[in-house]
Amino acid sequence: MRRKQCAITDPESISEILRRCTVGRLATIGVDGYPYITPLNFVYSNGSIYFHCARKGEKTDNILRNPKVCFEVDIPLAYLGTDFDDQYPACQVHQFYHSVIIRGNADIIEDIDEKVMALNAMMATHENRPDFSEITAATPAVSACSVVAVCVDSITAKSDLAQKKSDEQKQQIAEYLTLRNLPGDKEAADLIRPGA
Repeated sequence: MRRKQCAITDPESISEILRRCTVGRLATIGVDGYPYITPLNFVYSNGSIYFHCARKGEKTDNILRNPKVCFEVDIPLAYLGTDFDDQYPACQVHQFYHSVIIRGNADIIEDIDEKVMALNAMMATHENRPDFSEITAATPAVSACSVVAVCVDSITAKSDLAQKKSDEQKQQIAEYLTLRNLPGDKEAADLIRPGA
């Protein structure tokens, strides 16, 4: 990572970003040699990324041919536009965010217990309530879909939060975002504010 000051190295912080996201992007290698990127629902569980998909299709074909994949999630926070300061040059506008990039190998899960565990973990994350109907091995959808695990080979994470700015500039940005109060502004302001 070129901007080392933005790197997140704490495993729990990386896990938190992955837990907060419910949609990620999976890059596989197509038969034509081009990357093929698919947005998909997922869950991060037991150190792996799990998702479900159709038994046939381009993504599945790509995984069967070459299991090497890249997976990405991001959480956009606040956008700092030219309205922040009328002297602010257009090339200085900026999006604050968190992101995680995983490189690994995708494996279509055959073990029924692991498949059911992954599907229930996804349901728990997406339903966000404890009383959803649990999936069992007898649930018809279990045999109708594939479940894929991405086993992590490497993981990098980044938070872009005005790290290159002075404390005075950070305070000004934090105050501006707090007053503006658009979605994502409060979290960004709290993280950017000096001493945060």
